[in-house]
Amino acid sequence: MNQLMKRLPRKLTITMWDFSWYTMTLPGEPYSNLAVRFEEAVERGYNTIRICAMPFMLFTAEGKRPGPLKFGNLGEVGQRTRWYNCRGGAELDGHAHLLELFKQAKAHNCYIMLSSWEYQQSPSFLAHPGLRDILAAIPPEERFMTIAASMNQLIRFIKEEGYASQIVYAELHNEVEFGQLTAVGTSRGIPESNTPALVEAMQPYIEEAVGYLREQHPDILMTASYTLNEAYPKAYAARNMQVAHFHLYIKGVLNELMDAAGLNDDTTSFPNSFVQTLLRGDAPSFEQWTLPRGQEWRMEGNPVGMKLIYLHDWADPDKWDLYLYDRYGAHKQAMLQKTDFRFEEIHDWVRHTNIPIVIGEGYVGYTPLLAGFEEGPVGKFIAEYALRKGMALGFWGMTLCSNCAPHHPFWNDISWQRKWNQFITDSE
Repeated sequence: MNQLMKRLPRKLTITMWDFSWYTMTLPGEPYSNLAVRFEEAVERGYNTIRICAMPFMLFTAEGKRPGPLKFGNLGEVGQRTRWYNCRGGAELDGHAHLLELFKQAKAHNCYIMLSSWEYQQSPSFLAHPGLRDILAAIPPEERFMTIAASMNQLIRFIKEEGYASQIVYAELHNEVEFGQLTAVGTSRGIPESNTPALVEAMQPYIEEAVGYLREQHPDILMTASYTLNEAYPKAYAARNMQVAHFHLYIKGVLNELMDAAGLNDDTTSFPNSFVQTLLRGDAPSFEQWTLPRGQEWRMEGNPVGMKLIYLHDWADPDKWDLYLYDRYGAHKQAMLQKTDFRFEEIHDWVRHTNIPIVIGEGYVGYTPLLAGFEEGPVGKFIAEYALRKGMALGFWGMTLCSNCAPHHPFWNDISWQRKWNQFITDSE
């Protein structure tokens, strides 16, 4: 383990380009010029880029998947929602785009964190549902090894092209508790709300897939991505991970807003009276605002529902932020305590294995693209609290905030990113 980490940075400063680095590539979109984005990342103090590497979209278990990737969008849906506001219409040589990412990483002395969002959001942005249908048709018990087999071929491809040194590590999949990988548990009757039971049900399948990748690539660190959002025994996580990769979305006051919006309440109509108080004056009805005809497949299996995207698209950003500021005081201590407890829990969990801890996403939660709470003084305070706590516990790497990336407005706050990335790199 120590030998594998010798070639890697002492501390990881992480910006998450997720799947947007390939869904937003048209002229004028954030990732039309990867060289410029890397220059900006280095200017802000980042040394690690976390991506959905689209292993299944690019590779079968045998090798390269043929043909270009064609991308679409959700029509009027998602235009003011983070990650969903791509223009669509691009045709991309995915293999060449991946190599360009690694070429620029090497040129800028950066590292790539490989992951997959393919059993979550990324297939929603393809022009056609073919690959999404193939993924959905794979039996739940086989999905983990399917992604692992594709990831194996992707890593082989990167190695053959001479860029293995830029891989910091590979995650089997992003946030395994959310998305279609949980079908291995729900198909047996485990409720979607029972996070501990779902994590435990997935454990042997994740261990098999991580074990396979470790055998195929003993020179690359392997793991899976879990969250700290809900409580569950960490003994249920895969026991053969080489990095403890977790995300922490604290939510707190954001949960109060979500509960008031009734997003999970099927007994009342949506939008309810509370949502109506948040909406812009030009908001269409929920019934009028919909996916283009024949495009309903885009949200099938996507863990972000249409109600939430409608709320993000049509909430007045000032009204949204004012509600969170008004109610934040009632949640402040609990939000900080959740950070303390969750970070201390994983720190204690890895004590006997001595694997490094990385926080790859966080901290308040999922907010509308044009809202400013996370980027404002309270959101920054919470992020800074988490960064101080993580570094005090000796974490290997942390993201400053999930919204610190070229496709979010927070990217423009250069001085704050420089300051806190420097804080991470200077920490013992």
